[in-house]
Amino acid sequence: MKRKAILFSVAGILVVVGLLAGTKVLQISTLIAQKKAVTLPPEMVTTFQAKEQQWESLVTAVGSLEAVQGVTITAEVTGKVTALAFEPGTRVNAGDLLVQQDIAAETAQLRAAEAAVELARLTLTRSQKMLATRVVPEANLDNAEATLKQAQAQADTIRAAIAKKTIRAPFDGRLGIRQVNLGQIIKEGQAIVSLQALDPIYANFLVPQQQLPLIRLGYPVRLTSDGLPPGEAFIGKITAINPEVDAASRNIRLQATITNRDEVLRPGMFVQLAVILPESKPVLTVPATAVLYAPYSDSVFLIEETKGATGGKKVRQQFVRLGERRGDFVAVTSGIRPGESVVSTGVFKLRNGQSVVIDNTLAPEFNLAPQPKDS
Repeated sequence: MKRKAILFSVAGILVVVGLLAGTKVLQISTLIAQKKAVTLPPEMVTTFQAKEQQWESLVTAVGSLEAVQGVTITAEVTGKVTALAFEPGTRVNAGDLLVQQDIAAETAQLRAAEAAVELARLTLTRSQKMLATRVVPEANLDNAEATLKQAQAQADTIRAAIAKKTIRAPFDGRLGIRQVNLGQIIKEGQAIVSLQALDPIYANFLVPQQQLPLIRLGYPVRLTSDGLPPGEAFIGKITAINPEVDAASRNIRLQATITNRDEVLRPGMFVQLAVILPESKPVLTVPATAVLYAPYSDSVFLIEETKGATGGKKVRQQFVRLGERRGDFVAVTSGIRPGESVVSTGVFKLRNGQSVVIDNTLAPEFNLAPQPKDS
């Protein structure tokens, strides 16, 4: 009796579990059937036909700017500042007076030296006349000539001392911030002001040794920087290539000369450079907004005709391999063919096989060199 009771209990439990499982399977089957019966409404999309474009062949790099000529003006000798003849931040020409140190003592000494020169010249003239009449010996003439040369040398020494205390601009350029004050005693080697020649300006950058065969002197270089207004670029050319490769990094240093008439570019700025090679290359491009980026693989949605009597269009997700990006476009190296239509905006809201309606009246304009309206 006890064994029969246990068997009946087990049988009852199995029947209950079977009923519950059957009910759950029925519910899931019903939900699946309902989901298949439900069709998502078509999404409004814009499209773009993948096309080939001729892109410039570029060698890109980053670098920094350096003045063609740039120095920090310093004092050659110790002295007191008696005149400041410049305004900070202004342009000066070669030879313009910048700072005058105290030269009162040297000026007085120069007057005495010039008087000695004049006396020695008169003595020499007199000796030459007297020698012609044989009144004085020839040795007197030699002494007069030597005395004149000594007096002239002494005067030149004083003039050189005055020139060292009269500090002038060595070349045309723009001055920086003044670092001395009127009446200050400045010592030998003390900084006075920075002077930089800004037009033209050098751009120094490095490229890997593998790219060296592609580059030649005179090739054009396009320069951009985040310190410039968006879209603004400067064009220059390569003017120097280092003869040796850096043994540690295997890079070679190049120098480009950039025209800088408005002096927007300044020494020390970080810049992006692109060496423009003579040959262009064909690439298959789509808008960057047409790509659904993902860690496992990037993809685009192709437009296809819906099979059946109803017609219409649907999307098919296609994985692609991307290349270089320029402006609003990105190069596609594999996955699609020229002429295929891809969804150009709103790809994040689409699913594979979803129906779509195309409306290109709202399609944005795509450019290789976009210029934002508020730039």
